Amino acid sequence: MATSPVARRLAIAGVCLLSLVLCCGLAWWQWEKFSSANGTFQNLGYVLQWPLFGLFPAFMFWRIRRIRLRAEAEAEAGTQTEATPPPAPKPVRLPAPRVSDEQPLDPEDAELAAYNAYLAELAARDEESRK
Repeated sequence: MATSPVARRLAIAGVCLLSLVLCCGLAWWQWEKFSSANGTFQNLGYVLQWPLFGLFPAFMFWRIRRIRLRAEAEAEAGTQTEATPPPAPKPVRLPAPRVSDEQPLDPEDAELAAYNAYLAELAARDEESRK
């Protein structure tokens, strides 16, 4: 069941208008709540948000139509660009670490080695206690 483009546009415009009217009604309702004795600033925030929610369908229709028209124009002009993958990153070659018996360990390295030995000892004790 194909609909004509005019009927489709009228339906979309009707939905956008209905959305705006409904959301403006909700904004009015929130304004009334804000104006009452127990109204809060949260109600005032909703007064400002509801009209934006009502305009959102119209914005989306405009945005989708603009994207479609741009894509059609690019297709007609033959400038449709294909997505090319980015170039592969160049491998980084790090210098190999030099191990020398002559160099003493850094204090931090010695501390790290002692900590790792302590953890290994704890793991071994835990393993023995499970047997």
